[in-house]
Amino acid sequence: MILSIPSTVKLYACSTTPRVSASHSSSLGCGEPRRLTRSSCLLFCASYPRETAEMLYERKSPSNFAAATPAVASSSASDHHDVSPPPRSFLDARSEQDLLMVIQKEAEAGRLPINIAQGMTELYHNYRDAVLRSGHPKADEIVMSNMAIVLNRIFSDVQDPFQFSPYHNAIREPFDYYTLGQKYIRPLVDFRPWQMPISDHCMINFQSTCLLGNEFIRIVEYCYCKNSYLGNSSIFYEIEKKLEQVHSFLDVSINVIMELYVIIDKLVKLILEVLCLNFPVDICHFGENIILMSNHQTEADPAVIALLLESTSSFIAENLIYVAGDRVITDPLSKPFSMGRNLLCVYSKKHMSDDPKLIDMKRRANTKSLKEMALLLRTGAKIIWIAPSGGRDRPDPVTKEWHPAPFDSSSVDNMRRLVEHAGVPGHIYPLAIMCHEIMPPPLKVEKEIGERREISFHGVGVSVGPAIDYHKIYSALDDPDEEKSMYSELLYSSICQQYDVLKSAIYGKQGEGCFDSATDTISRSMVLVECKNALAPS
Repeated sequence: MILSIPSTVKLYACSTTPRVSASHSSSLGCGEPRRLTRSSCLLFCASYPRETAEMLYERKSPSNFAAATPAVASSSASDHHDVSPPPRSFLDARSEQDLLMVIQKEAEAGRLPINIAQGMTELYHNYRDAVLRSGHPKADEIVMSNMAIVLNRIFSDVQDPFQFSPYHNAIREPFDYYTLGQKYIRPLVDFRPWQMPISDHCMINFQSTCLLGNEFIRIVEYCYCKNSYLGNSSIFYEIEKKLEQVHSFLDVSINVIMELYVIIDKLVKLILEVLCLNFPVDICHFGENIILMSNHQTEADPAVIALLLESTSSFIAENLIYVAGDRVITDPLSKPFSMGRNLLCVYSKKHMSDDPKLIDMKRRANTKSLKEMALLLRTGAKIIWIAPSGGRDRPDPVTKEWHPAPFDSSSVDNMRRLVEHAGVPGHIYPLAIMCHEIMPPPLKVEKEIGERREISFHGVGVSVGPAIDYHKIYSALDDPDEEKSMYSELLYSSICQQYDVLKSAIYGKQGEGCFDSATDTISRSMVLVECKNALAPS
């Protein structure tokens, strides 16, 4: 038997209540020490000045900030958090009319290109309509608070464009772009409970702080389940433990030590090469590497993943590195959100030939990004998200059904080789995400930058499956091409199965889903998860 797909996918209805745990005070991976989890989104009262609202994003003390991963040597100076303060006109707005008037004024003055001004206006209207559909009692305040800051940051970047380096560290100060993205996406995610009558008994699954759960039976009249789900949170916990391989004496100066390690490691290997000594040398490593092979649905995927993980796996939420295409780092409406994520910037195969004159430049840029990735993996304790399909999922043109796009087996194999050659233990996990309703992509791949943003309020889901070991396939097959194809197919199959469970939970209202261990097919005996009857905070 080559490899059995994992036995169980457990879905937990998501809560946005932060988890505070003293057990995670030690530093994790190669990043900053684990901070007590705080809510990443603030609801600003209408009585606050708009300037105060934006300033609450800013961290006044540099001691409160440490980059999740050390910047690589080739990072450009523009990537070192030197973003100039934005103009304040959008922040002075007190009404929808004020915001739209500022857009019009800046366009008429020539400071805002017409196409971008039109995109900003459309973005505001679509975001407003989606948040209002949530039924949140403070929807109007949320829209004004969020969109004033978002539009201000878009305009600021148009005036002084930010240039992304091949490896970009999330900008957390002086302005916290990560919090901007989380605050923006939160009102679009449906955390409302739904009610289902139960005639008999209902099995309720309560999560403990260690994520193992504690199941028992009790008689209830109704079960309440939220419309957004996190699958297999225990595996996310397992992933965090693999990233945690850091000794306590590194807690204070982990970033400095990591940079020194890279330099010393290179020198040692160079000396051994000169001496003709060819054997693997690793001075030390600070945690195992994790690769999340995933489907890709929307530009909001990183924000959705972080939102569903912020209460249970906040380290992953804040330190996950995304392999991102060029569109999200060049489109003015996307850039402020991308600035709040850790990114490895590449050009997608789907857009490689959009302009024949730029093909060589794009290839060179991709080569540079791959080198950056290799350096990151050598330091250990990195978690990287990549979509081997090369783009976003799209609905079937006939059935209109959404399904994960097929993987490019060569992309999967290239990533696997990078992990294995890093000299640090690494693991590849399949991750499924369902969030296309929130921000669906255009029905067809577009060459031009500046796509139309449709936005909606809906439930979402994220699920991770157990790691799949390539070498278990290698031992069963003899043909390298067949091994590569089979490995890619196993990852893709796991993602599709998890996706179907999420679909059943979100659309079918069937609560928690699981796999039948005997047949690897979805079992319809869903376990319902009791959730607090409250809307998600803004």
